[in-house]
Amino acid sequence: MPIQTEIENAVPDNGSQEIDSKYRLIILAAKRSKQLQRGARPRIDIDAQKHKPTRIALEEVIRGRVHFDIKASDKDGSVV
Repeated sequence: MPIQTEIENAVPDNGSQEIDSKYRLIILAAKRSKQLQRGARPRIDIDAQKHKPTRIALEEVIRGRVHFDIKASDKDGSVV
């Protein structure tokens, strides 16, 4: 399955706290990928020798293994 299709399918339509946009999915996967590159262990059962950290991170986020909080922004749009 191409990654673009996976990203589109990973965004739930029910408005849950999970991933609300494909942009948040990419940001979360990028941050998790950096953690994996720095030595973090994968949170899913996957062969880290056969898959790149970006692929592992994307799978973790899609499967809901990466937890996150959305911070409220102030009036000028910057994140608090």
